[in-house]
Amino acid sequence: MKSLILLWKLVAFDYAARCCTSATKDHKMVLVRSKHEGLSFLTITLPNFGKDFQKSLDQGYVDRNRFQGFSWTAGLPRFLGGFLDLVFDRDSGVILDSPDIDAILAIRQLTLMFSKILLPCSDARVRGAMSDYVQCEQDIRVSDASLSSDDLSDFKRISSLLFASAFSAMDSDIYYGKAVPKHGPGATADKLRGNAKYNQRTWTSRLESVFPFGDNIFPSSSYYDEFDSVDILEPDQELPVKVTPVPKTLKTPRIIAIEPAAMQYSQQAVLEVMLKYLGRDDFLSKLIGFDDQTPNQRMASIGSRTGNLATLDLSEASDRVSNQHVRALFSNHPHLHGAVEATRSRKADVPGFGLVRLSKFASMGSALCFPVEAMVFLTLVFLGIERELNTPVTRQIISDLTSEVRIYGDDIIIPRRFVRSVVHVLELFGAQVNMDKSFWTGRFRESCGKDYYDGFDVSYVKVRRMFPAHRKHVSEVISLVSLRNQLYFAGCWGTVKWLDSRIEEILKYFPYVLESSSVLGRNSFLGYDTDRMSEHLHAPLVRGYVVSSRIPSDPLDGPGALLKYFLKRGSLPTADRRHLERAGRPHAVNTRLRWASPF
Repeated sequence: MKSLILLWKLVAFDYAARCCTSATKDHKMVLVRSKHEGLSFLTITLPNFGKDFQKSLDQGYVDRNRFQGFSWTAGLPRFLGGFLDLVFDRDSGVILDSPDIDAILAIRQLTLMFSKILLPCSDARVRGAMSDYVQCEQDIRVSDASLSSDDLSDFKRISSLLFASAFSAMDSDIYYGKAVPKHGPGATADKLRGNAKYNQRTWTSRLESVFPFGDNIFPSSSYYDEFDSVDILEPDQELPVKVTPVPKTLKTPRIIAIEPAAMQYSQQAVLEVMLKYLGRDDFLSKLIGFDDQTPNQRMASIGSRTGNLATLDLSEASDRVSNQHVRALFSNHPHLHGAVEATRSRKADVPGFGLVRLSKFASMGSALCFPVEAMVFLTLVFLGIERELNTPVTRQIISDLTSEVRIYGDDIIIPRRFVRSVVHVLELFGAQVNMDKSFWTGRFRESCGKDYYDGFDVSYVKVRRMFPAHRKHVSEVISLVSLRNQLYFAGCWGTVKWLDSRIEEILKYFPYVLESSSVLGRNSFLGYDTDRMSEHLHAPLVRGYVVSSRIPSDPLDGPGALLKYFLKRGSLPTADRRHLERAGRPHAVNTRLRWASPF
């Protein structure tokens, strides 16, 4: 932890010099409180301060009810007071007419930099997260029961207005068998990995109605003799999703659900069809995105400058999308609806709680979670807009708002004038709007990992992992080099000089390279090193460490190998010629010293 505190000190002093203030007393306070509170001060207490600060930016003043645990002087917290004085009036706590952007960035960097460090939560926090997961199921049932028939009718009407054309095309592809499954790289609840997935022999009766096993887990009907080896599970026999925590913050883990191989395989077929037609639709592609965050980020920047756009954040977004919402969404397209229902897992194995019947559509881990939640939220947004306008929305009204509304998963951007009504509708349908991370009042906006104040980018650099002690700690070394380079471009020169010395203790060779280079090196505005020229390509080379990994041995032959060939997308050959010998995610990564290109 000493390295993290020293890092905090150096970053604080870099920003203090930039803002012409002092951070000496702030550093002393961090030393004292870290000694008594441990790592949680850096990873939980400081981030809470940062969240209160950005909410104060949105409100336009500092609220006395915020910044709990910190002493005050007049109208502002004493901690980071030199920076706060450049943003708010010390006596009244009201934001200045022209707050210092560097000071805003400094406060956010110094309070939030350790908020997403990848460390396991305590057992008590994990148990609490699992309890919240189960409680969420109860909340969904209550919300479903409270919805009136008029609410659902309005939801169906607006979803049809938005998606009817795209859904009809999807429905046709499902009906004519044009949806082709594929395996993803992730883990499965039945522990099939890599090439073993192509020899799966477990299916479900629900999947059979949409994706017959003979057409999807065998390369052709000539393998009819092997059909008897397939185990068709009835609904009560289906394998549940495996609920598991993954690191997010020390305050709470992220809860995901690992799907069975058959479900994951079939979900990919429906996902591919969805993305194809949603992406082709010129109308919908302006309102909803799945692979490009920059439109949301650009709109957040505009909203921070003009104040006309709001950014909304939802808590437990995917876990609060009810399957009742999804049934209503697809209700007019029976084949698409049938495919979505058939590929949805109905039960979850929750540690400490056993099997839980799911009311939610799906948790993170389902291939369909992200696009389906986005479509549900877009529908709810326009339902809220309709109720604010007090007139039925039309395609023309929606078209007029395409430059002001956009959804990327659970990142929502809407016109500020509709916030109250949209928030009401979202909560009516069971969503939880996180008011501390939703912004529409002041000049601060946040969307898709980018933060803006009055049009200026005030995004901060995150420390993702603890510092490495040895080159064998490859993930930590990669993270440290990345941190060094991000802080370099953030202008923290003193911090970067110290980080360079730390990295050089671990990496004997640490050359200057461009961001695109495969070499673990330092980035610079001044270009790259050249240690020698390639004999064959007459191109510059540097000596440095390159990350390498070995794909696990996983031989595949017979019908499984043929099936893998038939499931390949595109006309180009498979990039890895040994894909039938090795497959899956590497168990570990290493660094190798070699000559490589600096760009």
